[in-house]
Amino acid sequence: MKKNMGTIDRVIRVALAILIGILYLAGVISGVAAVILGIIAVIFLITGFVGFCPAYVPFKISTRAKNGPKRST
Repeated sequence: MKKNMGTIDRVIRVALAILIGILYLAGVISGVAAVILGIIAVIFLITGFVGFCPAYVPFKISTRAKNGPKRST
């Protein structure tokens, strides 16, 4: 499992998961919407902490920064 998520991508995912949790605890979302968003929040937390998103693999997407600029000498 090669990491394919950059720092900003990971922070956004974790922040959205926390926001969904807050909305649920505040009673703003409930029922089926709460279950669906809860599942999405758990997925966001896992992928955010691991740094790997399986949905990026088929499209060869990576939000990680490259290893710096290449120097020609």
